Amino acid sequence: MFDLWVAFIIGLVEGLTEFLPVSSTGHMILTGHLIHFTGDTAETFEIVIQFAAILAVVVLYWKRVLRLFGIQLGERAPANGPRMNLIHVAIAIVPAMGLAYVLRHFIKDVLFSLETVLIGLVLGGIFMIIAEKQQPPVTAQTMDDLTYRQAFFIGIAQILSLWPGFSRSGSTIAGGMLAGATRAAAADFTFLIAIPIMTAACGYEILQNIDKFSRDSLLFFAVGFVTSFVVALLAVATFIKLVGKLKLTYFAYYRFALAAIILVYMLTVGM
Repeated sequence: MFDLWVAFIIGLVEGLTEFLPVSSTGHMILTGHLIHFTGDTAETFEIVIQFAAILAVVVLYWKRVLRLFGIQLGERAPANGPRMNLIHVAIAIVPAMGLAYVLRHFIKDVLFSLETVLIGLVLGGIFMIIAEKQQPPVTAQTMDDLTYRQAFFIGIAQILSLWPGFSRSGSTIAGGMLAGATRAAAADFTFLIAIPIMTAACGYEILQNIDKFSRDSLLFFAVGFVTSFVVALLAVATFIKLVGKLKLTYFAYYRFALAAIILVYMLTVGM
């Protein structure tokens, strides 16, 4: 039942896609259908490997996290002008977290399907193209330049990611750009606010599904966890270096291609 190759494949897909603007949910649902890995075990496994991906971001952003609590290590924050703090983070995560809690049953029971993911991929891609084409004058070059209003706008944009396929990082990076942040500043802030919002979501889901963990599945979960952590670490580190050069438009085209693949799969298999 617990095929280690399945654990590796799902962990690889999660690590690669969780923090890129391509929708990890869309990839996970499609991959699960293709390799016939669905059901309660699959849902619990996905929660575990998502937590591994979060830890990868913590490793990369630990100095910035400490700075939020007044612990300064390494480079200094700007002496003058705006400085990002816990209020920015709270403003950005509360809208989506609150709505996710209220609509959690509807989202899980109704929206997690190939059809809804297909719609989310297309609409999310269009939103990202709009952000690239209609970006206003930049007022936030770095994450530390973000104002409370911009943080709130990013938080509102993050609500779109509650629809599977939209992509949390895609929604927030695009939202940040439309609020006047550079692509790099929006991406940095996106990765940082992923830590509390995804930790809370994964923690809640793990507590709700604690009875589904078993001794027999320990190695299976461990392989997926390690794979997701390592791959997410490499994916985020690479994306951070390239984000200034990679327009969201490229990811939008990829999303359209993935949506076409899902559509062909649905028509062929009859899902």
